[in-house]
Amino acid sequence: MPATIRPVRTEELAAVGALTVGVYRAQGLAPEEYSASLADAEKRAQHTDVLVAVDAADQLIGAVALVLNGGPYAELAVADDDAEFRMLAVSPDARGRGVGTALIQACLGRARAAGKRRMVISTGDRMSAAHRRYEALGFRRAPHLDWSPLPGEKLLAYVLDLAPSAG
Repeated sequence: MPATIRPVRTEELAAVGALTVGVYRAQGLAPEEYSASLADAEKRAQHTDVLVAVDAADQLIGAVALVLNGGPYAELAVADDDAEFRMLAVSPDARGRGVGTALIQACLGRARAAGKRRMVISTGDRMSAAHRRYEALGFRRAPHLDWSPLPGEKLLAYVLDLAPSAG
C-alpha cells in the first residue's frame, strides 16, 4: 500500500490547503486567482469529504475533496447520482508511488457505497500525466462537458460509470 487513505482531521486542514496550493502553483496548474480556493481546506471540508493520504509516519502526502451531494464544490456533478472529486494533490516527494491512484480509488469506493452511478471530473488541459492516470482507471473523455472557469483556462471533463458494488 503506497499510503493510508483516511478522512482528514481538523488539525490537518491548514496543511491540506498548503499542500494543494503548493502543488498546483509549483506546476503552473492553476491561476493565481484560484489559490485562495485551493488554500481554504476548512471551507472545503464543510461541503465535501476531504480525504488524505498519509505515510507510515502519519505525515500528509496527498489530499482530495470528494463531492457526493452537490453543493458549492460541484462543478460537473449535477445529477443526484453523480459524484465528483476535486483538488487532488500529491506531495512532490510522494509522486510515482501510487498515492494519487489510491486517493482516486478511495473516492470511487465511497461514491459506489453512496449509490452514485457515475464519477465526473474536470482536469486542466495541460495535466497530461493526470489524463493518462484517469484513462488507465477507466475514465473516458466527455468533451461536451468541457468548460472554462476563467478566460484562457480550459478544463477537460472525464466520466466513469460506476458499476454497482457486489454484495
